[in-house]
Amino acid sequence: MKVRGLITALNGQKRYRFKAPEYAIDHLVIGGGVVGLAVAQRLAQTFPEQSTYLVERHGVAGEETSSRNSEVIHAGLYYPPDSLKTRLCLRGRHLLYDRCQAHNIPYRKTGKLIVAQEAQRPYIESLHAKAQKLSWPPHSNPAEAHSPVLPTKLISGDEAREMEPDLHQDIAAALWSPETGIIDSHTLMESLEKDIADADNGELVYSTRVVRIDPSRSEPGWVVQLVTGDAGEGDALLARTVINCAGLTAPLILNSILPESRRIPMYFARGSYASYRGPGVKRISRLIYPCPAVGKDSHAFHSLGTHLTLDLQGKIRFGPDLDWLDPPEDNDPDFWQKHLVPNDSRLELMYQAVKQYLPEVSQEGFQPDYCGVRPKLVGPEAGFQDFVFRRDKANAQGDGEMISLLGIESPGLTSSLAIAEYVVEDLMGGSA
Repeated sequence: MKVRGLITALNGQKRYRFKAPEYAIDHLVIGGGVVGLAVAQRLAQTFPEQSTYLVERHGVAGEETSSRNSEVIHAGLYYPPDSLKTRLCLRGRHLLYDRCQAHNIPYRKTGKLIVAQEAQRPYIESLHAKAQKLSWPPHSNPAEAHSPVLPTKLISGDEAREMEPDLHQDIAAALWSPETGIIDSHTLMESLEKDIADADNGELVYSTRVVRIDPSRSEPGWVVQLVTGDAGEGDALLARTVINCAGLTAPLILNSILPESRRIPMYFARGSYASYRGPGVKRISRLIYPCPAVGKDSHAFHSLGTHLTLDLQGKIRFGPDLDWLDPPEDNDPDFWQKHLVPNDSRLELMYQAVKQYLPEVSQEGFQPDYCGVRPKLVGPEAGFQDFVFRRDKANAQGDGEMISLLGIESPGLTSSLAIAEYVVEDLMGGSA
């Protein structure tokens, strides 16, 4: 399968002309999803004497990817050991649980079963072997080094059915991951918003979009034009450092400072979720994941399969599935918003997928719930793609940095606090 990557840039129609900046700030964070909020909170905490602004085009935080996901705290099982996804997921998991306890954010460490039929046993065995070899990531508490960073246990199919009796008899083995959990992502985002708003030099600016970015012609930094609401024209400011956390449109912003030949294509993969009320799940208390498809033409790194998750009220949902979106000919970068309305077109496929591990579910119990879109840097034919942290300078002397966070999909929520730590401490030298 092939889909076209969307290659376009902010202010591509040249609607907005250059404006001289009216004032200057130290740090501008673009994007108010959970990652942008985490970065802004970390900046305000680490550099209290410097100004940190977060701008978000929607009226509230987390309107895109951050509010349309499984709300799972991932343990860190699935990605290559030396990848940023593994490193930041492992670290982020610990930071997230710590923050939940410190700020009374609702969460539950449910644990997760990855269930396998006999032919899939090598997959979970390889995950278990990898988990045993992982080291604690940078910034971890040295006192934790004596314990495994990612505990897992291989169990038999019978042991799995003792834990979750509704599982299919064909499940021959499972991998138990006790560190997996669920979180109220909206309360998490509210806690980060509060920290930013309470900081002496922190500012949250909603309903405001970035419409143009230029390297500054005078002092080091970036001239950023902002438009609030339906205003035809906006204001310009000088940001000494820009952190591009725009999620689905992060490449759009980056592309505006790149020559056309070097622009980055954007890919979009929709995931649909179904709520479920019916037989075959009444005793379930843990997350249940099937083995993703592996081998030729599979998408194991793009999707973890149609899994069962719980929310904090005990409601069961299945998903997400994987549906690649083809961009329109007019290259509208927000075309994906038209694909957020859930419908029943995917329910039959989801039902057939879930029946492989929960045989007593009924098709009538599935109802469309919601959809989300993953920001992808590669199309369906590509393999693993790590998080990307790209650094660009405003001038040849290396002054004025823009750090673009690209392809921040799953495990982005779990990794959010660690991503902020990585950007501020490691890339910006905040611990120096």
